[in-house]
Amino acid sequence: MKIFAYALPIAVAMSGTAYAQAMTSAEYVAAAGAGDMYEIQSSQTVLQTTQDPKIRSFAQMMIQDHTKSTAKLKAAALTAKIKAKPMLMPAQTEMLAQLKAETGTARDQAYIAQQKQAHGQALTIHQSYAAGGKNMALKMVANGVVPVVQHHIDMLKTM
Repeated sequence: MKIFAYALPIAVAMSGTAYAQAMTSAEYVAAAGAGDMYEIQSSQTVLQTTQDPKIRSFAQMMIQDHTKSTAKLKAAALTAKIKAKPMLMPAQTEMLAQLKAETGTARDQAYIAQQKQAHGQALTIHQSYAAGGKNMALKMVANGVVPVVQHHIDMLKTM
């Protein structure tokens, strides 16, 4: 099983405020939107086959929570007059392909591993923009998403 770090417009190696200062509002919208898209699509994929009730419940929560954060992100982007159309990053597309290629418990395990990685990256994106982003509406979204992503990470630690 391969784990991919999806590339952002700016290297993830930068962290904290330095990352946020380098990330434009449009880049934040694109990165956060791509993260939500990946979460939703990967969760829909695992729901097709998983027999594990914990994974099923978690995947359903991912679809619900990331659909909500997408709606908030779109509304804030509209307010900020940002016309970024989020698309999956190439590595996210590869991760989805990998997930679809797996079956049974191997798919469940790949899903959990990918979720841990994706949520860690999402946390960095949202925390960084919340700390140093330029647009107040988007900063509010980022601030609101951080505790949700942290909750997901905490849940993943028990899976």
